[in-house]
Amino acid sequence: KQWYQRRVAITAGITNNLSSAKMATKVAASKPSGPAAAKIAMKGGKSNKKQFKDKEKPTDIRLSNIEAAKAVADAIRTSLGPKGMDKMIQGKTGDVTITNDGATILKEMQVFHPAARMLVELSKAQDIEAGDGTTSVVVICGALLDAARKLLQRGIHPTTISEAFQIAQAKCVEVLTSIAMPMKLSDTESLIKMASTSLNSKVVSQYSGLLAPLSVQAIMNIIDPETATNVNLKDIRVVAKVGGTVEDTRLVNGIVLTQRAQATGVHRVERAKVALIQFCLSPPKSDMDSQVVISDYTQMDRILREERAYILDLCKKIKKSGANVLLIQKSILRDALNDMALHFLTKMKVLVVKDIERDEIDFVSRTLGCRPIATADHMLPEHLGQADLVEEIHVGGGNKVVSITGCQSNAKTCSILVQGSNKLLADEAERSIHDALCVIRCLVKNKNMIAGGGAPEIELSIQLAQYAATLSGVESHCIKAFADALEIIPFTLAENAGLPPINIVTELRNRHAQGEAMAGINVKKCCITNITEENVLQPLLVSISAITLASETVRSILKIDDIVNTSR
Repeated sequence: KQWYQRRVAITAGITNNLSSAKMATKVAASKPSGPAAAKIAMKGGKSNKKQFKDKEKPTDIRLSNIEAAKAVADAIRTSLGPKGMDKMIQGKTGDVTITNDGATILKEMQVFHPAARMLVELSKAQDIEAGDGTTSVVVICGALLDAARKLLQRGIHPTTISEAFQIAQAKCVEVLTSIAMPMKLSDTESLIKMASTSLNSKVVSQYSGLLAPLSVQAIMNIIDPETATNVNLKDIRVVAKVGGTVEDTRLVNGIVLTQRAQATGVHRVERAKVALIQFCLSPPKSDMDSQVVISDYTQMDRILREERAYILDLCKKIKKSGANVLLIQKSILRDALNDMALHFLTKMKVLVVKDIERDEIDFVSRTLGCRPIATADHMLPEHLGQADLVEEIHVGGGNKVVSITGCQSNAKTCSILVQGSNKLLADEAERSIHDALCVIRCLVKNKNMIAGGGAPEIELSIQLAQYAATLSGVESHCIKAFADALEIIPFTLAENAGLPPINIVTELRNRHAQGEAMAGINVKKCCITNITEENVLQPLLVSISAITLASETVRSILKIDDIVNTSR
């Protein structure tokens, strides 16, 4: 028993000694060394827990930006191509828009992430530069961002990726220029084919046989095909009006005003002399709020007589100038036309249209060859415009418009009256005609065309991959990734058309490798054919602009390594 007690005491002593040694070791480790202790003393005895910058933050920021931008691209990817789906957009006020136009969809979307908003601006830039390809440019950008993300995850520096993408972009422009087919603006048939290609992906694609020739004729009316290098689309006024069907859409060599003629009993005037006035035919008001106190009826009669004399004097000056059609600019301070003035003009047999918008004044004055008149004292015959016919016409559904044709100013302007059975269809037809006009404008600026149907993208992918094989190092790897990303266009076209995308893209690469540079996806026949024989053509400028803008946006996103929120 004594031996056992002695053994327990010895074991407890050894355990206490070990515990004391461990505690001393921990205390010694926690004490800083000489230089470290000096630094802590200089900083007031506090050491920074984070002595090094967080190297993971720039990578996380880049990946976050790429994911946000790619989400926007994936949202509208299903709208690409003639078999693409439409989007229904509901505004805050309950207004509904149905469209598959990329620029319109992104403009109406609420995008909060700053990198995602860059894709909205990208689509807007493509719409300004080319007018078409607004969905394609965002889809290409999304594919390039996905390729860049995979390269970043392999440890390649963003600057290296950016510089390689710039080289690939320049090579793409070079290849596209080499496969382009020159054309002349006098070749109306080719212009119509390209306008039809643009319209085939729209809601109103079944009316492309009517809208494409109409768009070409509108452009030809305002330019000289031999010398033109650009088109000012402000010379073509597109007016959408509910009533009738899209088949009733027409080209008017003159002006179409959506405002109705006033009830003067005159709805048609031949050999018209048109006055565009910017003053109001109503009693004047003071600039300041004021009150007039009337004590008896004689003062009231005097005011009415003064108003009548003032308005009658204005109407007599209008009649004296010889004007028989009066266009009145919209006024927000007082009535542009009151009942007394309308009564006098009715007796003078003058056709009156009021509430002409301020942004319409320039187009109307250029088309009519008249001068906007600011005061009644300037109502002179030389300030009036002349037209062969001014009439109010019905467009269906109880709606009316005023048409002015036979303008004698020789101005190169025209108007397109777009009709639709409802507002949604009429607005979409207006957007589709704008895209068709922009396609023809691209051909005026750059008179070259290429095949559609995914053919140029596959050709670019193959030639870029061959070019990348001639290079060495990381640059070759990045350019190969750029080339693979361009296959997203034919892949998406096949996917949206219900075709097996992998099989279609593989077959398309095989056909192009055999030298068939014009082989593309024929979504109507669900196979691969020579796409130029199917009249699927597009301007060279659209593809060059799409690839250039998309690659520049990707390079901009890659260069961002931090997001700083300001206090303002």
